[in-house]
Amino acid sequence: MKEKENKNAEEAVVETAEEQIELIEKVIAIRRVAKVVKGGRRFSFNVLAVVGDGRGNCGYGFGKANEISEAIRKALIGGKKRMFRVPMRGQTIPHAITGHFGAAKVLLKPAGPGTGVIAGGPIRALCVASGIKDILSKSLGSDNAVNVLKAGIDGLSRLKTRPVSEEPDESES
Repeated sequence: MKEKENKNAEEAVVETAEEQIELIEKVIAIRRVAKVVKGGRRFSFNVLAVVGDGRGNCGYGFGKANEISEAIRKALIGGKKRMFRVPMRGQTIPHAITGHFGAAKVLLKPAGPGTGVIAGGPIRALCVASGIKDILSKSLGSDNAVNVLKAGIDGLSRLKTRPVSEEPDESES
């Protein structure tokens, strides 16, 4: 009897935890790829997706499967596993940075309040999912969605914030 009550209590806790964290899931690219075999071509799908909570956490996933829905599911699970914290100052990033991956470079710059997300393709989806409201970006080099996204993630993951000192500044006293 008590075991049944404990199970119900655990399920309720899990359900409320999932309800509190509403994840933003964006599919960036779906590609159909073919493998040539003796009898012809075998088609499968690759999906690139971004997952975030809109409060500074985001991640990406890459899923492959014979069905589109299965590939999307795999990509979203991978994105939830790879989530990381993006340091933010207000609704923007703390400083300008360039992310690199392969031949792709992505320049990310903080923007003033009300500017919005000035970004395209994978970087826009990444910023929206992570909760960044004001940012300027420029994609340089490769336009491959996977490499541009990984370059953007490289830039966001290398952001640093200045620690707040607890001692008052001597010049103010």
